[in-house]
Amino acid sequence: MILRLFCCLTLLSISANLLAQAEMNIKYKMEKNEIYRVIPEEPKEYTACNIAARAIDGLGFRYYWASEGLREEDLNYKPSEDGRTCLQTLEHIHGLARAVHNAVFQIANERSNLNDSIGYEEMRNETLSFLSKASEKLKNSSDDQMQNMEVIFRRGEQESRFPFWNLINGQLEDAVWHCGQLVSFRRASGNPFDSNANVFRGTYRER
Repeated sequence: MILRLFCCLTLLSISANLLAQAEMNIKYKMEKNEIYRVIPEEPKEYTACNIAARAIDGLGFRYYWASEGLREEDLNYKPSEDGRTCLQTLEHIHGLARAVHNAVFQIANERSNLNDSIGYEEMRNETLSFLSKASEKLKNSSDDQMQNMEVIFRRGEQESRFPFWNLINGQLEDAVWHCGQLVSFRRASGNPFDSNANVFRGTYRER
């Protein structure tokens, strides 16, 4: 019993240290504007957590290049009078990325958690950070722990919970969808997606 407890505490300590190191790496990459400039190295084995993390990494890489270097005219572009602008689409993806992060860290989605007053650069950095932190948390979690990760919505006293499956076909895939819209919008406003970014390989060919 004592040996089992010791092993559990050791594993928790190792996991906490790995997450702390990941946080430092994310902060460093954020300062260098490098989060998801290229896709992270793939995990060594296939697990439920690693596959989910890789899906988030794929979104992060696409979002990085879909949102990189947007001008004022790009942000204001919208395909029709009743459609979303590029900036409003970025705001929506920001909320979706927050929901992905919150599900992995088991934080309830509440209106009070939202910040509607941030600008494009800060919003972009936060979105990339949400995705990167969620991915790193998953890579340092067990598949058993993933079973307890739920999408939680809280409105006053009301709370509803949904399994991780809903996050995959909901917010995660929705965000990928909207990244495609960003690419389409910026092409229409004269600032196309950088073709040096290879979404299959997750790499960037330096000019």
